[in-house]
Amino acid sequence: MKALLSNAPGGPDTLELADLPDPSPGKGELLVRVRAAAINYPDVLIIEDKYQMRPPRPFAPGGEIAGEVIGIGDGVEGWAIGDRLIAVPGFGGLVEQIVIPASSAFRLPASRSFTEGAALLLTYATSIHALWDRGQLKAGETLLVLGAAGGVGLAAIELGKARGARVVAAVSSEDKAAAAREAGADETLVYPRGPFDKDGSKALAEQFKAAVGPNGADVIYDPVGGDYCEPALRAIAWEGRYLVVGFPAGIPRLPLNLTLLKSCDVRGVFWGAFAARDPRANQAHVEELFALWDAGKIAPKVSATYPLERAGEAIASLAARQVIGKVVVEV
Repeated sequence: MKALLSNAPGGPDTLELADLPDPSPGKGELLVRVRAAAINYPDVLIIEDKYQMRPPRPFAPGGEIAGEVIGIGDGVEGWAIGDRLIAVPGFGGLVEQIVIPASSAFRLPASRSFTEGAALLLTYATSIHALWDRGQLKAGETLLVLGAAGGVGLAAIELGKARGARVVAAVSSEDKAAAAREAGADETLVYPRGPFDKDGSKALAEQFKAAVGPNGADVIYDPVGGDYCEPALRAIAWEGRYLVVGFPAGIPRLPLNLTLLKSCDVRGVFWGAFAARDPRANQAHVEELFALWDAGKIAPKVSATYPLERAGEAIASLAARQVIGKVVVEV
């Protein structure tokens, strides 16, 4: 089979297309023919050894897949050859075939394409866990979403609207603002690119405050980090919830006196660990996502597709923060 491999730490240009032996499923496993693999920010980090997980090399990046069952290991029940599925293996998805635990797979309805399916789980499951469990978002509250035109950002907008919240989307360009409005955002703001000096940080805080209104944002969804964190926190409501989702702009240093002044919470969001620790709750979230998808309240936005041999370009576009929604590699 073909696989796009990371043989040494480095950027997307270091990935190499190679031939590997076809894998075989073990006990409790499924062998999947990969039809599509979505690219996410962890793919940018994992090949540079900057992610919290460091697989032994050589390995293929690609943490999110859709495909069909072509082999079934001992002890697996409920799956048949040809069944369509989606899964989040974490890495290893930029291949023609992959072995995954059967317990990690979710059925992909026949009405959905492999490309759509590959773009669902990681962003929407992260966002529903963030907003429902960690943010405890309620109807009528104000939700501020940073990086709102990315995969998790657009998912947070749609889920926030499905929950009945007022959603303010913060983005870095006018075309991204248009995408956020298309996803349902009530208000948008275009912020400048950091880093910021003291005056720039203060100006950004005032921009956030003006957008969310005088009462502040009840929930702030932050998949960006860096110099955007403190200005956004200054726009939080009394007893608001600040959700820490990711750090493509860098890991911020947060003045904790702000949490005292607003009596607010800073809450981490680690969907992968949540799914492993509480698979039943995660299963319930995924079932709710499929119901919302069927109802037309969410819809993964795939802005570009690439063939396997050009998957490095897909990762590079994400690293450059050029992507609106998701990019997917079609295998």
